[in-house]
Amino acid sequence: MGPLVFAARKLTKIYQVGSVEIAALRELDLEIFEGEFIVLLGPSGSGKSTLLNILGGLDSATSGVAVWRDHNLVAASDDELTLYRRQHVGFVFQSYNLIPSLTARENVALVTDIAERPMKPEDALARVGLAERMDHFPTQLSGGEQQRVAIARAIAKRPDVLLCDEPTGALDSRTGVGVLAALEEVNRAFGTTTIVITHNMAIGAMADRVMHMADGRVGAIEANAQRARPGEIRW
Repeated sequence: MGPLVFAARKLTKIYQVGSVEIAALRELDLEIFEGEFIVLLGPSGSGKSTLLNILGGLDSATSGVAVWRDHNLVAASDDELTLYRRQHVGFVFQSYNLIPSLTARENVALVTDIAERPMKPEDALARVGLAERMDHFPTQLSGGEQQRVAIARAIAKRPDVLLCDEPTGALDSRTGVGVLAALEEVNRAFGTTTIVITHNMAIGAMADRVMHMADGRVGAIEANAQRARPGEIRW
């Protein structure tokens, strides 16, 4: 394994809903290494998205430790987390969050305009197989193509970490394979540490390690000796 990228110790997140406390994470422990392709599996409410949001600097923990390299994410200020997200993290969500009035190229350029060492939008789109579609608007693209634009936008700033929350959740199996292939290409070509949340157990076959979450904790961890290619996955 490469250097340690993320480490969490006794990570806890409690939401207050009226007079009721809801524990989304319960003293969770975790280690993720550079260049890994990690799949987080678990039912709704198991804490997967909460964990991803804390690792990505979108949310803060109630207690415990979460570290990215030498950065303490739990103790970081809002300004420090904003800088961390801008410089080091790419996000891909189930909803594509594209601006309808902008072409694929222009949607990606929104990120490259503020990044320190970005790819050209054209290069990022070519990486995900959209070299011929970059001047199309979102309404002219299929769901899978829109998701690949979202991936291109996420990788265009050359992030150290790519965090994906149900990136194939709204897609059929054939279209989802194309999206997974784009994520795998980024992970293999750039060594980008990639964490994917999914309900689909079959997707775990393409991960280096599968982490099963339940009740706000990481339980069983399965390592794959040989990762499957997206086209080999049986949905």
